[in-house]
Amino acid sequence: MTSKLFAAGACFAALATASSAFAQAPAAAPITSGPPIAGMCVVDLDLVVANSTVGKYVQTRLQQISAQVNAELNGEKTAIDTDAKTLDGQRASLDQNTFEQRGLALQQRANALQRKLQLRERELQATEQKAVGRVIQESEPLMRQAYQAKACSVLLQHGAVLGGFFNPAMDLTPAVTTALNGKITQFAFDREHLDQPGANTAPGGAPPIVQTPGGTRPAPAPARPAPKK
Repeated sequence: MTSKLFAAGACFAALATASSAFAQAPAAAPITSGPPIAGMCVVDLDLVVANSTVGKYVQTRLQQISAQVNAELNGEKTAIDTDAKTLDGQRASLDQNTFEQRGLALQQRANALQRKLQLRERELQATEQKAVGRVIQESEPLMRQAYQAKACSVLLQHGAVLGGFFNPAMDLTPAVTTALNGKITQFAFDREHLDQPGANTAPGGAPPIVQTPGGTRPAPAPARPAPKK
């Protein structure tokens, strides 16, 4: 049997890795921007998700769900490994047919666990996609509001700007993040169950937002399961 760790939610893991690498890089010389271009605005949805209160909650919740999955799979793997060692110790006292039958039963359990591992991995990915999609969905009307408030004529995604160089006065990201924090901070969600009939992983199937004083506050990013023989 070998063990396979689930990594944290792709979106958040990538952001964390990028942030870590950036932190270790030498500080770049400050750039002086020209005057902001009238009507042109920029937004970074990745940062909205990563820096918002609800986005951080999603990351934490996904890590909790991943830990639950790991505990489930590692428990089954440990049981199979223990039974396999026991069977090895009984080899000399068992007839060949009995030994092979018990070995076959163990192999079937290991194969079933591997299938479960693959299912749980897909479920964690679907859970992350749905939760992050919910955060983006909640951000969209706020992005429209910020666009209108800034009297923008065009809105660019941050990644479309070469090198990410633009006058900060054109950036709607802080305004959208602040507005999102005032709207929602967490929402209830659990692991998607893809083995159930009618499993719904679309963002539209997200659970209702939790109402809290001062606004509507919701939520969140996966790690990965364990064994395989």
